Amino acid sequence: MQTFVLMTKLSPEMSAKMKNREQLGRQWLDEVKHKCPEVKFIAHYALLGKYDFMDIYEAPDAISATKVSLISRENGAMQAESWTAIPYKQFLTLINEC
Repeated sequence: MQTFVLMTKLSPEMSAKMKNREQLGRQWLDEVKHKCPEVKFIAHYALLGKYDFMDIYEAPDAISATKVSLISRENGAMQAESWTAIPYKQFLTLINEC
């Protein structure tokens, strides 16, 4: 499994519905779990800055990560980016191999 970081910025319409955020977030997560059962969520954070939320998750490949981003876009995200995350020790190993 690969580790990914999903950075999400809500649309202005969704940002106006913050009182419903828990329910809307649960619906999004249920849809991701239904459509991407192989994805395992590790952490979820609300952010103050350029992005509204950050999720750390594991997926078998970039196709599954793309599905997570697309589901986010379908559920009110104006921007959803899935970034590959490499564990630091593995990164150090890669440096030594180059």
